[in-house]
Amino acid sequence: MTLIANTEPTVFETVESEVRSYCRAWPTVFERATGSRLFDEHGRPFLDFFAGAGSLNYGHNNPALKRPLLDYLGSDGITHGLDMSTTAKRRFLETFRSAVLEPRGLPYKVMFPGPTGTNAVEAALKLARKVTGRKTVVSFTNAFHGMSLGSLALTGNAGKRAGAGVPLTHTTQMPFDHYLGGVTPDFLWFERLLEDSGSGLDHPAAVIVETVQGEGGVNVARAEWLRGLADLCRRRDMLLIVDDIQMGCGRTGDFFSFEEAGITPDIVTLSKSISGYGLPMSLCLFRDELDMWRPGEHNGTFRGNNPAFVTATAALETYWRDGTLRDRTLRRAATVEAALAELGTEAAPRGRGLVWGLEFEDGERAAAVCRRAFELGLLVETSGPRDEVVKLLPPLTVTDDELDEGLGILARAVRHTA
Repeated sequence: MTLIANTEPTVFETVESEVRSYCRAWPTVFERATGSRLFDEHGRPFLDFFAGAGSLNYGHNNPALKRPLLDYLGSDGITHGLDMSTTAKRRFLETFRSAVLEPRGLPYKVMFPGPTGTNAVEAALKLARKVTGRKTVVSFTNAFHGMSLGSLALTGNAGKRAGAGVPLTHTTQMPFDHYLGGVTPDFLWFERLLEDSGSGLDHPAAVIVETVQGEGGVNVARAEWLRGLADLCRRRDMLLIVDDIQMGCGRTGDFFSFEEAGITPDIVTLSKSISGYGLPMSLCLFRDELDMWRPGEHNGTFRGNNPAFVTATAALETYWRDGTLRDRTLRRAATVEAALAELGTEAAPRGRGLVWGLEFEDGERAAAVCRRAFELGLLVETSGPRDEVVKLLPPLTVTDDELDEGLGILARAVRHTA
C-alpha cells in the first residue's frame, strides 16, 4: 500500500493537543467503518485488529445494533437521562438480568456510574472503602485501571503514573501471576504481609485484578491463581474486585472473563463493549449486601446515556441468549494461537479468547511491526511496560477469512522487520 504524504500541518497538529497518540501510529484520516474494517478518506481499507481498544467487540456499525439505535433516535427517544427511569434503561436492565446475571447465578445489583471505565473503577473503590471502613486497596504489577487519580494509583505503568502530578496513595502493588517466574509460591509475600503486624501493610479494603492484563502486555492469570486469590480475599476479609472493562463482554470467550476460574467477585467493573456500539457506558456490579449507597452519594451527569442502553440491549439479545458467540470465539482462539506460534518470536504468544500478545525483545521492534502492519492495511497496537508486545484485539464478529487475512498481514510485518 502506498501512503500519501502530507507535508502541510493539519488541523489536528495545529489545534488538537499534543496528548493525542493513536493518530501518530496510524497517520491517516479515517472516514467510515463497517464490520472489521475502517476506510480512510481516500477509500483505503484497513482491517481492524484494535477494535476501539476493546470497545467494538461486535465490530463497527453492526446492523443488529444500528437498526434499533436509528429507530430509537427516529422516534425521539430519550437521549440524556441522568439516573431517571426510562423505557430504554428498563429494557436494558431486564435483558441484562435475564441474559447475563440469572443464567450465571450472579447476585449483583447494577450501578450506572459515569460513562467510562475509570468511572466504574472509581465507584468500585469508593464503595469498597465505604463498606469496609478501610482505605488501602491492593492491585498488581503491570496493572492498568484508568487515568483518573484513584484508578491511576492502582496502575503500574510508571509513565502513566507520572502524569498524575500528585502523590498516588492508599494502594499497594503485589506480584501478578508469573511475575516472579514461578520461583515463589503464589501469594507467599502477600500472606506474610497480612499476618505480620510489623509489615506496615494496613488491612486492605479490597483487592482489584484483571484476569488478563491487556495494557500490561497481555499477561494471562491462570484459573488456579485466580481461585487462590479469591480464597485469600475470603479468608482475610478483603473484597475482591475484578476489572473486566477490556476483557469482559466475551473477549475471552465467556461473557465475564472470570467465569473460567469459577469465582464470584464481590464487585465487577464493565465498560468498553458493554454498549456494544462504541457508545460511552459503564457498569459497576456488586453483591446485593454491599449496596450501601445513599441516594446521590455517587453520581455523574452522563451516567444515563440512553442510546447506549438501546445498543447494549440489542447486543445482549443478539449474542448472549445462547453460547454461539462464546464457542466461535474459543475456536478462533486456537487459530490465532497456532498462527502466532509459527512466527517463531522470542517468547511464545500468550492470550485467551480473542486477545493475544506477541512479545519482542524491545519496544522498537514491536513498534516497527505495528508500523509495517499499518502500511499493509492492518491496525494493531503495542502494550506492555516497554511497549514490547504487539496486541491483537479483533472484533469477536470477525469472519474466518478476515482473521486469516489479518494473521497473514501480521506474519508479513514480523518477517519484514526481522
